[in-house]
Amino acid sequence: MPRTVADLDPKVQLLLNEMQNDVPLVERPYAALAEKVGLTEHDVIKNVEELKECRILRQVSTIFDTRCLGYLSSLVAAKSPPGKADEVAEALNEHPGVSHNYSRKHAFNLWFTIAVPGNSSLEDHVEVLRKKSGAESIRLLPTLHLFKIGMKIDTTGGKASAGDAPIYSEKNRNVERPPLTGKDKDYVRALQEDMEVRPDPYRPVADKLGTTVPEMFAWCKGFQKQGRMRRVAGIMNHRVAGFRANGMGVWIVPPERAQEIGDTFAKSEAVTHCYLRPTYSDWPYNIFTMVHSGRVGQCDQVLADMSKQVGIEEYATLYSLKEYKKIRLLYFTGEIAKWERENGLPQGDD
Repeated sequence: MPRTVADLDPKVQLLLNEMQNDVPLVERPYAALAEKVGLTEHDVIKNVEELKECRILRQVSTIFDTRCLGYLSSLVAAKSPPGKADEVAEALNEHPGVSHNYSRKHAFNLWFTIAVPGNSSLEDHVEVLRKKSGAESIRLLPTLHLFKIGMKIDTTGGKASAGDAPIYSEKNRNVERPPLTGKDKDYVRALQEDMEVRPDPYRPVADKLGTTVPEMFAWCKGFQKQGRMRRVAGIMNHRVAGFRANGMGVWIVPPERAQEIGDTFAKSEAVTHCYLRPTYSDWPYNIFTMVHSGRVGQCDQVLADMSKQVGIEEYATLYSLKEYKKIRLLYFTGEIAKWERENGLPQGDD
């Protein structure tokens, strides 16, 4: 059983690269992938099963755009009392809209992402979490401008980069779209789940929806045009795969240069995420970039080169020390509305 991507056969490494880019919307996607990488459909299915068993591959499912589905979301920075990080993180993780939660080396030592329905209040949710968790202080850091999301682990080259992964930015979101229907929500609920590993993995999803596979594909393509659905993909477990250095580079950029610097950083293949976020009196950093690598030194070098390129010297690198939670956010399940009821908040459209 492989332990990291370095232990994999080159063809399986190539398969992982392809699956991160796209699991095609065809009746037999593993046969299509097999043709691309020089394996048989049987071998691809067997390898996907093994990659999931050893946790290099988390799941194979549809990736949706949180904001385009009508949800509000934000990165949040929190300070835990000394020695209480685990307890605070455990309380934060109870919220069903918290999908990622890491400890990082900084006075703000807990970093999590949260999403709530569009007619809910992020501020109210976060304030309840501050009180319940015992966090000393908490800062909402929503995306003011998305320059880039394009995460891919290059399993053949041993690096994390955007590479030839699909790139999503603000322009992908500026699409006029109709209101969501009950049918849309049913399809999102079914497609967001981890798919069965079988020659025709889309068939059970279509059966669950009471439709045909071609009709479901037509809906998917329409949802992609609306900017609400990104793609179907294999989601990797970066740490298990051997990419343990997760460096969040945060930059103090003059407001008049934010667009220029963000655009420049977004062009770097090594940068997988790039955002503009708000600042506070105790948090002066406004541009956020993510770099992943097998070693801390490699992340440091990438960020140092970026600093030199744009002439911005005021930056810091926050490395993740511990992963408390990392899941795919599930939409329209009713779990967030239930949490709101239990905590005395008005219920959003979940």
